[in-house]
Amino acid sequence: MSTSDPAPLAPYDAVLLLSFGGPEGPEEVMPFLRTVTAGRGIPDERLESVAEHYHHFGGRSPINDQNRALLEALRHELDRREIDTPLLWGNRNSAPFVTDTLREAHGQGLRRVVTIVTSAYSSYSSCRQYREDLGGALQTLEEEGRPLEVDKVRPYPNHPGFARANCRLVTEAVREALRDTDAERLRIAYVTHSIPLAMDDTSGPGDGEGNAYQRQHAQLAGAITDEVRATLGVELADKLVYCSRSGRPDQPWLEPDVNDHLGELAAAGVETVVLAPIGFVSDHMEVRYDLDTEAQETADELGLQLVRVPTVGTDAEFVSGLVDLLEERAAQARGVEVTGPAWPDPHPLPAVCPAGCCPNLRTVRPAACGRD
Repeated sequence: MSTSDPAPLAPYDAVLLLSFGGPEGPEEVMPFLRTVTAGRGIPDERLESVAEHYHHFGGRSPINDQNRALLEALRHELDRREIDTPLLWGNRNSAPFVTDTLREAHGQGLRRVVTIVTSAYSSYSSCRQYREDLGGALQTLEEEGRPLEVDKVRPYPNHPGFARANCRLVTEAVREALRDTDAERLRIAYVTHSIPLAMDDTSGPGDGEGNAYQRQHAQLAGAITDEVRATLGVELADKLVYCSRSGRPDQPWLEPDVNDHLGELAAAGVETVVLAPIGFVSDHMEVRYDLDTEAQETADELGLQLVRVPTVGTDAEFVSGLVDLLEERAAQARGVEVTGPAWPDPHPLPAVCPAGCCPNLRTVRPAACGRD
């Protein structure tokens, strides 16, 4: 790179990894859950049942350690590309809270930040809610006389770093499962977090067809299965299923639940299920408890063999893809017209969300990194 070339991530002077957060000890569990559900009027008695999931693992969520590992992997990839931009880490619901992280960044002289969120898909809870927390943090800092400018990379369900890594991991898991099970008695179940139907119906651009959350998952799942069939030379059936349903019992959420689906497969004579959590970036609580604990117990009761595919986590292809996204977003911020790679949907999603995208159906909150 010549001295006249801009730094790879210019005009940004920092990268923020923004995640959901989680408790790191038993005493943090209930405060964390109250933060997550703030404003919804959920009594502590109901939160206690969710708290048991965390206490099952000693009151400690795995997500923060996974964020630390991802930060280390990102630092390694940035260094490999000779990019010395500092990395920051902030959470929405636990320390380090994103407002505190950005306040410290301002104190260090940093003024423009590009964000990676640890959530790939389009919906209120998986995109706009992160943008709302960024918007709230920036408003607080503005009132304190600490203005910052924050952008983010595009949602990445169809960025090859995420999509192809998932494809490879599923293919290898199926290859291994076929050593012990005939293809006719094997199924792939792609798993993601369930959301309310109303949230799915309004996911995506406000002037679009909605259901972007479900469509993005279904498109990736179908493309992966096609690749598995072509690579391994077998015919396989698959289904997109859901986990981690919460909320009022009378409120409809995306179905079928993964446990119900396992029951249907067992009744149909299936012997092995390859469980692929493509809706998640890492093995956080919804994976460790809802899949590795509850779904595994269901499979054991049904006599099913469960093969759980790893999440992308710190997979080198995924991490390299995240840095590609950072460089893509930086070029766009410099005014360069960039059309980044996309698979299986060949159309990259916008880094600046259009007006009305994935609306908050409960209240109105300002959101960063968008046109509304």
